[in-house]
Amino acid sequence: MVSERSRTPVAATSLPRRRRLLVSLALVPLLAGCFAEKDGGGGARAAGGARLRVALAFPPAENLSPYGADATLLSRLGVTEGLTALDANGTATPALAASWRREDARSWRFTLRDAVFQDGTEVTPAAVAASLGRATRAKPAPAALNGVTLTARADGGHDVRVTTAAPDPILPLRLASPSLAVLSPKAYDRHGRVDPIGTGTGPFRLTRVTGTTSATLERHDGYWGGLAHAAGIDVRFIADGTARANALRTGEADIAEAVPVAQAATLPAGTRRETATTRTTSLLLNARRGPFKDPGTRAAARAAVDPAALARGVYEGHADPGAGIYGPAVTWAAGRRLPPAHPEPAAADGTALTLATYDNRPELPEVAQVLKQQLEKAGFRVTLQVREYSRLESDALAGKFDAFVLARNTLVDTGDPVAVLAGDHTCRGNYNIAQLCDPYVDRAVARAEATEDTGARQQAVMAAEAAILGTDAVVPLVHQRIVTGVATSVRGVLLDPYERTLVGPGTRR
Repeated sequence: MVSERSRTPVAATSLPRRRRLLVSLALVPLLAGCFAEKDGGGGARAAGGARLRVALAFPPAENLSPYGADATLLSRLGVTEGLTALDANGTATPALAASWRREDARSWRFTLRDAVFQDGTEVTPAAVAASLGRATRAKPAPAALNGVTLTARADGGHDVRVTTAAPDPILPLRLASPSLAVLSPKAYDRHGRVDPIGTGTGPFRLTRVTGTTSATLERHDGYWGGLAHAAGIDVRFIADGTARANALRTGEADIAEAVPVAQAATLPAGTRRETATTRTTSLLLNARRGPFKDPGTRAAARAAVDPAALARGVYEGHADPGAGIYGPAVTWAAGRRLPPAHPEPAAADGTALTLATYDNRPELPEVAQVLKQQLEKAGFRVTLQVREYSRLESDALAGKFDAFVLARNTLVDTGDPVAVLAGDHTCRGNYNIAQLCDPYVDRAVARAEATEDTGARQQAVMAAEAAILGTDAVVPLVHQRIVTGVATSVRGVLLDPYERTLVGPGTRR
């Protein structure tokens, strides 16, 4: 893969509808990994096709709202799409928009392709503008819109004009976020609720969700990219990683995501796929209240942690020791990383704390157990809590734990490296589990957000990373490689570094 990027944004010129223009906006890292398998989708498909059976780790946590964590679930199953998409290199490519161009510092024009929603209605500029408008008014705001104000309006028969309050050079990347997917007008009610069942635009139509246990999808026969190979998808949400691996082994599942590293070696030959991702597992320390409100106590906890032992032991070599917020998959980061200025550690002196994590990612409870031992060796007294993620998220966001182990894909929201800093580590961030609110950090992130030149933006990101790590509210542990179980009969699985895709038009068995 190429590791150099253009130093100026690239905008697409407008082209006639129905013609796909591959557009690159060079403000994101080129990643070390590529899609594990190319999607053979597009073009007409036979009316038949076997159904796919998929075992997912995370059940819906927010009633399938497209504005939160469930947005990625919808995109991974091929239910929703945005105006743009990201390729494996982190560049913006066409989705519902066939092309786009930047008209001035704050305005972009997106030309739509011919497409229909899964309820049979046409994807029109007015429908797209209304859908984006709903996202801007969502509470809480989607992470992709953190700190951004935008308006969208129909402009002619084929175009949507998107305007931001301040210049936003990464807007095509931002609109690729799963949380900014375009849904049919029928998806929205007057109370602000959003129903993605039968209202998306992707190759598969969600028809039924049974609580947190299963979901059923059927092929969307009107999909603009042609009929999908598979007739539909039967999804089971299985939080236990060993059970997911067993479902693949016994033939009950064709695809099993997030296979535990302890189970990886036991998978049948040819069914294990390992993908380098931009996911970093970190220890987040509550900087607002409790024992870690004190910087010295946070420094003591950071000094007690041994990331290399976690990579060797818990992950059995399927991860790299934590080097920063961004790991090896973000190829430009290592050469620009700046050393954080840490405070002096205080004595732990028997300080009591609550450490929490979730079991949907099977390594995390073991990571937390090892961290408990490391922290107790340093003089802390640790109480460990482990729950399923959907039963833990609200407490974590409310700052009810002193410490939290989180596996976070640092580029999933927009593909832009600044977005995760703003959303997770600033006073205004809406996914700020560490409860960090530091003026120096906020200024560093704001400088990165305002920088357009590619090289300068990367350097500003690294300066902001150093400011965040210097607070010791975020302790990087490991950079993950994800193991996915795929039956030997299955083709066309989409394993990308951002973990936004899994099943597409060409996925089949």
